[in-house]
Amino acid sequence: MNHIKKQFQNLIFYLLLLALWELVYIAGVDILKIWKPYIFPSPLDVIKTLIFLWQDQTLLIAVSASLQRIVLGCGISVVIGTIIGVIIVQFPYLERNFSSLILGMQTLPSICWLPFAILWFGLSESSILFVTAIGSVFAVSIAIETGIKNINPLYIRAARTMGADSIKLYRHVIFPASLPAVISGMKQGWSFAWRALMAGEMLAATKGLGYVLMMGRDLADISQVMAVMVVIIALGLLVEKLIFGKIEISLRKKWGLDRA
Repeated sequence: MNHIKKQFQNLIFYLLLLALWELVYIAGVDILKIWKPYIFPSPLDVIKTLIFLWQDQTLLIAVSASLQRIVLGCGISVVIGTIIGVIIVQFPYLERNFSSLILGMQTLPSICWLPFAILWFGLSESSILFVTAIGSVFAVSIAIETGIKNINPLYIRAARTMGADSIKLYRHVIFPASLPAVISGMKQGWSFAWRALMAGEMLAATKGLGYVLMMGRDLADISQVMAVMVVIIALGLLVEKLIFGKIEISLRKKWGLDRA
């Protein structure tokens, strides 16, 4: 019953946002005449565009292509980022010098990597995957490094006292204890990957949400641009709810941090 109540409250919240959006549109376009309808669309226009894009399967094809790229790109970044994070923690020299460099690399906008992607891979799927992976790999490595460094040293000393070797130490102590920080970093990496993917698809793709977004821009169709933005936000909320949210709830229960 409590779960249904929360879902209803969430629905009310988003309906209120739509109502506020419509009020801003009416005030700006019809009453005050501050802007034209093609500059700031109404939610009804965006909904109509979403229905049209769905009916001609443009939206389905775009979402499918983008999800395939984001999953593969994030998977690559998780593997590489984890390796980098573990190596940095293992070697103090790299931690002193390379850690700050990774933080600096993470501040680079993903679009900065597009010239390298085009020169190395051309206008291809590989260039999009490269930009997507490089956009999130540093966030993942920073999360791995931070999570491992913030583990209580007593856990590691106790495991070593009981004879755990390096592999068992990481498998049974370090990785499980660092999971909360790692999951937080994964969420950041996911969001960075989406930004990088949109940049790559707007430049090199012939299908995908970034391509549909670019077409809306080229046609001066602000409703299509907003529709794609709504879809991206919805996908982000869905992934947060079904994947990251469930993992965090499971971790809180495991560590006794779940709120009654």
